[in-house]
Amino acid sequence: MTTLDRIKAAAAAGQLMPSTAENLTAFLAAQLPTSAHRSIEELVAKEAWAELNDRFYRYLEFGTGGMRGRTIGVVTAPSETGTLSASGSPEHAAIGCNVLNDFTLIRAVVGLFRYTKKYLGTRGVTASPKLVIAYDVRHFSRHFCELAASAWTRLGGEAFIFDGPRPTPQLSFAVRMLKAHTGVVITASHNPPHDNGFKAYFDDGAQVVPPHDKGIVAEVNAVPLGELSSYLDIKLAGVTTLGRDADDAYLAVAAKAAIDPSVFHATKLKVVFTNIHGTGAVHSVPLLIHAGCDVTPVPEQLEFDARFPTVKSPNPENAEALSRAVALADKIQADVVVATDPDADRMGVAVRNRSGKMELLSGNQIGAVLADYRLTKFKELGWIPPAGSQSVAIINTFVTTQLQDAIGHGHGVKVIKTLTGFKWIAAKIRGYEEKLLAAMGPGFNYEATPFEQRVQLLQKHSTFYAFGTEESYGYLPNDYLRDKDGNSACLMFAEVCAWVKSRGLTVPEYLDEIFLKYGFYLEGVINIYYEGASGNAKIKRILETYRANPPKAFGDVTVTQFQDFGREKIYDADHELIPSQDLYLVTLSNGYSFAARGSGTEPKMKFYLFASEKVAKAGDLAAVKDRVRATLNGLNKLIEADARARAEA
Repeated sequence: MTTLDRIKAAAAAGQLMPSTAENLTAFLAAQLPTSAHRSIEELVAKEAWAELNDRFYRYLEFGTGGMRGRTIGVVTAPSETGTLSASGSPEHAAIGCNVLNDFTLIRAVVGLFRYTKKYLGTRGVTASPKLVIAYDVRHFSRHFCELAASAWTRLGGEAFIFDGPRPTPQLSFAVRMLKAHTGVVITASHNPPHDNGFKAYFDDGAQVVPPHDKGIVAEVNAVPLGELSSYLDIKLAGVTTLGRDADDAYLAVAAKAAIDPSVFHATKLKVVFTNIHGTGAVHSVPLLIHAGCDVTPVPEQLEFDARFPTVKSPNPENAEALSRAVALADKIQADVVVATDPDADRMGVAVRNRSGKMELLSGNQIGAVLADYRLTKFKELGWIPPAGSQSVAIINTFVTTQLQDAIGHGHGVKVIKTLTGFKWIAAKIRGYEEKLLAAMGPGFNYEATPFEQRVQLLQKHSTFYAFGTEESYGYLPNDYLRDKDGNSACLMFAEVCAWVKSRGLTVPEYLDEIFLKYGFYLEGVINIYYEGASGNAKIKRILETYRANPPKAFGDVTVTQFQDFGREKIYDADHELIPSQDLYLVTLSNGYSFAARGSGTEPKMKFYLFASEKVAKAGDLAAVKDRVRATLNGLNKLIEADARARAEA
């Protein structure tokens, strides 16, 4: 019985989905390398039907920001494993059309190139499409980077790559610095080691948004499987490699994240830093040292390693990922721990409290103290008016803490809410930039204008972007680049810590000051994971039933408002329409609320819970915290139970 016969028999028996059988047959018929065909044959011989369904039931979706998925299967074929590299990488990425491998990556590159070339043509630009690519430390990241650059130049474009792993924010800056037409980062951020991804950026250094996103998706989906084999051999003769000069240029703008560098001289801040085996140490360590911090990296996590061997997950929001850094901080009595994820676009922290214990802050809490400090300092330094201004904005997402909204309004500035994903924050910044360019007329150079002068011009003619953040540990201090920046965030947070220490306070005490002024705010997150084809159907079921049959109550707490971002017209504080999305905001009778959405980067359903209560006086704060926490925990269980029931319905 041939492999094709076995596939047909498994499909007839219901062991393989019809789409899986169809895609497997297409792969076997295509002119692909022998190793790819052999891997399919080995998995079929193992009767790994569930594995084959997960790998072949669809093409890996190129979403509005790119794609992310497994590069190493749950069940692996011997031909894929081959001879492991020194860092533990298999010889070949997993075969399949729903995984990230040479074929799905080339498909994405070809589609991105064709869209970019067409777009340039509509603008009368005849230059070759220019692409910058960065990659992190993950399995196959360097290989995918070189493969993408090679394919791009073969298609007729100009490609730039870095001489080693570099962070996502540097890619964003490099696109702007080199005046490239598009950019790519090969990363799966803080996902497990078996994943990798392909994030697409456009000419403003931000991830793509409408109308470019849908146009790119259409071009990618139109690339046939049979076209991919001609790009599989890597040729780098026409590719430009970026080195030290690119690093120095990025470091120069990242250093501008510090508003008042003098605070570092008021007190010596002891910092423990960990990059959790990723790219963060390339820039975060020199930034902190240059600012005047006493920096101690976690030595066993300093080296690049795709396996992330010292952690369960390379995610700086997890206590376990910071445990070695916290232990080192206790050993040397450091003031703060700062940590970046593998591509250094996110940052997590632990701070020493009044009792001397290290305490983790949530992404929402980090964003709140950064927002309050930066607005306070901007006023002290005379960058914005003492009473605030509606020509100054802080930007966050609909799933970010409402404490930041209270802080922004308390400072008299505009608060903009966006959809989840930093690309929407970047889109607002681009709009503010374009409004200033229109006001200043031809000849005005936005990038060359000194930042302090740009701040005043934006307030006069447009809106000054003062700070942006999202709850998932992403922060951006200014508009030099257009994605969240873990390196700049390390410097921003260190500045807050130095300022707080100079006042004789701890960061948790500063946070309590904010609570006493604006009320106590607490957030919760529910992550419900559903892997593979069957899991995708369950997530879809939750989203569809929320729309068709919205929840009415959770225990004794009733639903007072249900907002459906996929059906309603919702506007931001600039009176601009929020794009349609499967996002639901649910307001409850006790004043709490939550948001529900499917993750755009992982196979999970996410719920974001928001609670708050006013605090009359300092003596009441502890009791308020306990009461809110207990109520939120109860709601958390009810919301999750309801979601799981919907998934199985």
